[in-house]
Amino acid sequence: MNTKSLVSMALLVGIGTVLHTIIPGIILDMKPDMMLTMMFLGIMLFPEKKNVLLLGALTGIISGLTTSFPGGLVPNIIDKLITSFIFFGLYILLSKKSFSVIKAIVFTVIGTIISGTVFLTSALLLVGLPGPFLVLYITVLVGALMNAVAMAILYPIVQTILRRTHVIKNA
Repeated sequence: MNTKSLVSMALLVGIGTVLHTIIPGIILDMKPDMMLTMMFLGIMLFPEKKNVLLLGALTGIISGLTTSFPGGLVPNIIDKLITSFIFFGLYILLSKKSFSVIKAIVFTVIGTIISGTVFLTSALLLVGLPGPFLVLYITVLVGALMNAVAMAILYPIVQTILRRTHVIKNA
């Protein structure tokens, strides 16, 4: 883990924190998790186990601290750690050498749906839900759509910037 990678991941987490904080709760104080987009970007750009653990833990803690969901700290930590490693596994398994914006968008939608499912399930088991599971799951689907649009815009930009600054070589 070099300093350039750490700084880049910290910037992604910082941007994700701002996005997660300003997005309002949609249904029963559950909000689309834009921090996931930044976590997924970090995993795709720096695909190493230690980076995945760091990104999963950091985004889990920060999104838990900035959530509007009642009792959402622990479910957020569980969700991000599990989702980060599932996303990493899918990325390693299916990406091979070429990775396009379309793959990034599809992976983001899948990752967001996994994240929402893990979050709602862990919240249900640990603290209870403020409403019916299926009603809250609508927010997950809205979040998947928002994250897909964000990834379509951000992935090419971030990839170009990091390549030009020599943080990553083969983006």
